[in-house]
Amino acid sequence: MSGDVWSSGEAYEGFVGRWSRPVAEHFVSWLGARAAADWVDVGCGTGALTSAVLAAAEPAGILAVDPSDEFITDLRRRVEDERVEPRVGDGLALPVTDSAADYVVSGLVLNFIPAPAAALAEMRRVVRPGGTIAAYVWDYADGMQMLRAFWDAAVSLDPGAADLDEGVRFPLCRPDRLRRLFSRAGLADVEDREIVVPTVFDSFADFWTPFLSRQGPAPGYCATLPPAALERLRARLSTMLAPSGRPIRLTARAWAIRGTSPA
Repeated sequence: MSGDVWSSGEAYEGFVGRWSRPVAEHFVSWLGARAAADWVDVGCGTGALTSAVLAAAEPAGILAVDPSDEFITDLRRRVEDERVEPRVGDGLALPVTDSAADYVVSGLVLNFIPAPAAALAEMRRVVRPGGTIAAYVWDYADGMQMLRAFWDAAVSLDPGAADLDEGVRFPLCRPDRLRRLFSRAGLADVEDREIVVPTVFDSFADFWTPFLSRQGPAPGYCATLPPAALERLRARLSTMLAPSGRPIRLTARAWAIRGTSPA
């Protein structure tokens, strides 16, 4: 994984976890998975995708893997189901035998794995012949509006922030790049899907406060700013998004991708 900090489940939920959960529900519905299947959730975080699989796919079991001890502890607290096995592990060396799963999935993680092609190869090792590998990522370049607004404001005040913008750092946030990655991994029947969910903030404070959590690239950038620069950024975003103090109504777009392991 990258050097971005992901450690507090509560902070993550307040930042983007609350928006990733409806995306996970749409994603699992799109997969149309058969019941009683074995799943591996790569980079399970606080359990958004694991929970969606439990709710809609009637799995036989889910191995939920994440490199963060804190996130695995948080998932154990949030998801109490004997079919789920939380385990600390690396997406480039999954703690599971070959051909162990019918579905290997990953939510909002591929961007943060330093070698995504190697991660796909590892997923292919784990999935059974004819099984499904699928993932989704935020559209950082355009459609994840809360982060697009943040980085546009940050760069307007500090041009050096451009290199930290997830839309720049993570080229896999575009569907053509995802299709190419999955096709080059040798998967068949590769398809992508746009998933858009509303992100409504009750107030500017509801929008802004999670950026002080230090969880992920944007809050990590905020943590590096001196107080005066942080206040300028807060004021710029407030002017952009909530000049009248009303709720902030945005949307978040993710790109989903799936492919089939050759039989």
